[in-house]
Amino acid sequence: MTDTRVRPVPAPAAPAPADDGSFRVVPVRHHGRRAAALLVVVAAVTFGETLVTNPNYRWDVVADFFFSPRILEGLLHTLQLTVVAMVIGIALGLVVAVLRQSPNPVLSGAAGLYIWFFRGTPVFVQLLFWGYIAALYPTLTLGVPFTDIDFASTDTRTLMTPWLAAVLGLSLNEGAYMAEIVRGGLTAVDKGQREAGQALGMSRARIMRRIVLPQAMRVILPPTGNNVISMLKTTSVVSVLAFPELLYSAQLIYAVNYLTIPLLIVASIWYLLVTTVLTAGQYQLEKHFGQGHAVAGEQPLWRRLLQLQGRSGSAPTAAAVPTKEDHRA
Repeated sequence: MTDTRVRPVPAPAAPAPADDGSFRVVPVRHHGRRAAALLVVVAAVTFGETLVTNPNYRWDVVADFFFSPRILEGLLHTLQLTVVAMVIGIALGLVVAVLRQSPNPVLSGAAGLYIWFFRGTPVFVQLLFWGYIAALYPTLTLGVPFTDIDFASTDTRTLMTPWLAAVLGLSLNEGAYMAEIVRGGLTAVDKGQREAGQALGMSRARIMRRIVLPQAMRVILPPTGNNVISMLKTTSVVSVLAFPELLYSAQLIYAVNYLTIPLLIVASIWYLLVTTVLTAGQYQLEKHFGQGHAVAGEQPLWRRLLQLQGRSGSAPTAAAVPTKEDHRA
């Protein structure tokens, strides 16, 4: 006769307890990660060796021109152009983003047209247009439209200097991208925040200034910081206008002494140094505006490396190892 009784399934064996009465945790071994890390280290060491042993880098020339007055002047022009273009671009993007959300179809349509045009054409082409704007408008006149009343008139070639053309081209292009960034930050704020402000009798502008914008900054700030770093590098494009920024200053030097690679290395190192400073500043601003929204367990890289170093020991710490009493609980 067949036994139809259900036999209980035996429970899996518990890990063998250690001598101190706790369970030892055996970490999972990731051989693929270790192999990839080894390849990265080998590649880094190999590349570092070529930087030292390859004489074509001409590090002596790099050291001679690193603090050259022409290089430092070009660096100053680059920083000035970056700051001015970003300030105008951020202010313009904020205005356009607010107009984009306006219930007035004319204002929202004009803002959408601006974003469509300046995001749809390359910044290089826009710079060329501003540089050769005199071919379209030889004379700029200020007066009453559709009448013969003129208040002032000037020659466009005299007015449109390489500096002004560079500022207009970069800031107008940046304003279109910033408008979309700001609009994304504004829409990320819950609608109930605006309704609460309206219930308190606050005006639309006051709600935007006191309630919406402070909360939207947490969303707006990270891409804005990326745009600042991108703007720093985009200033190299204005060399087409013969404006003496950092890269164009290096080009003027190696056009005479033919030391192309060392001068490009000088410009690259200065770009990397300034980008590093901007990245550190962006991190601090994000930390300030992100208070109260930090992800649980989020820690700096150096602290995580120290923790990993501490976990690599043979025996885990008591706090990280569950005891028998914890297991029973």
